[in-house]
Amino acid sequence: MLRRDLFRMAPAAALATPAALPFQNERTGLKITGVRLVRTRPKRPVPSYTPAPGSWSTGRVEVANPMSIYPEYKAMRSLFMASDPAMGGFTVEITTDKGIKGYGQGGPGGGMVVEKHFTKLLLNEDPFNIERLWDILWRSSLSYGQKGIAINAISGVDLALWDIVGKAAGMPVYKLLGGSTKPRIPAYCTGNDLEQHVEFGYKMLKLAIPHGPADGREGMRKNVELVKRTRSLLGPDGEIMLDCWMAWTERYTIEMAEMFAPYRVYWMEECLQPYDYEGFGRLRKAIQSTRIVTGEHEYTRYGFRRLLETEGAEIWQPDIHWCGGLTELRRIGGLAAAYDIPVIPHGGGARDSVHYIMATTHSPWAEMFMPAPGGPKEVYQRYEEDNQLTRGPEGIYTRPSDQPGFGWDFEVVS
Repeated sequence: MLRRDLFRMAPAAALATPAALPFQNERTGLKITGVRLVRTRPKRPVPSYTPAPGSWSTGRVEVANPMSIYPEYKAMRSLFMASDPAMGGFTVEITTDKGIKGYGQGGPGGGMVVEKHFTKLLLNEDPFNIERLWDILWRSSLSYGQKGIAINAISGVDLALWDIVGKAAGMPVYKLLGGSTKPRIPAYCTGNDLEQHVEFGYKMLKLAIPHGPADGREGMRKNVELVKRTRSLLGPDGEIMLDCWMAWTERYTIEMAEMFAPYRVYWMEECLQPYDYEGFGRLRKAIQSTRIVTGEHEYTRYGFRRLLETEGAEIWQPDIHWCGGLTELRRIGGLAAAYDIPVIPHGGGARDSVHYIMATTHSPWAEMFMPAPGGPKEVYQRYEEDNQLTRGPEGIYTRPSDQPGFGWDFEVVS
């Protein structure tokens, strides 16, 4: 398809598309004129509130993690994670000479790389050349990147480019990717406010496992009690997944799998530290009672190729904001498809990642997070509206926005 034809394509639903832009019949492409980090806020903010006493949060309660072996950092993640906002995730705004702006969110620390390095490589480029620009950013940062912060930076830029193309074409991103592969996406909820999640309607729950090897046998028993309670709330047919967040060892994982077996756990996630490809492969061979899955903290197709070589995961879980953006997620997904490996992205219910899931046949579920309990009714009504949630036999379902681009529902603060 010629680009001029893409610009002229009629929208599928008139109500979901803004008025035609004056440049859509022009033969020339767009040009990037600005790149900057921005802060955003929802166009329709929900009321603030104090969560109910005892409500769960990875920032405020103990969750098994790689730092659990050090008592001074064990109580909560916030004790050891970066506190400077510059080391957190970021949103990048890319502007063009035709007035279209794209927004993308990237992973921790990546904003500095965008500002100090990538901006000069993007100015005056055509944002439609997504593959070319991805490769330029990748090659230019090989000397210090390949994983981590540099790929987090590429991810945010890449998503902003896709947002521009969708807006220029008047199409949601999932249609640019090939359209719907399912009418709606079954969703699971992550978090330990179990009663709230079940009452809301979720039938698939992922638990943040609170204990690891540093807690000994007592911690193992507490982990089992959490899973047992979840099974009693869900009944025999609901699905239970476990997030172990890089905290366990091989022996500990094998023993825990044996203890969990009576409660039919669907998967155990990220049991080992991400570099331990061989260890994940050994776990898959040793454990038959559940699925061993990982990929949240893996980067690019090259990291997932290593995971493939060691047969380290039955399901892959790349994060679109960390793995290299939508462009690289598609490559990772293509590699997985060749070996019939499902791709269930980490944080996949996010308003960008859900476009990939909708357009991908072997990406079956989306991960969601609920607002903490204790808020006014409006908070949970808006949660349903903003995420386009519906209910059905599998519990809760979501779907992407039909607005052009990713359909972001925020405004720029600065």
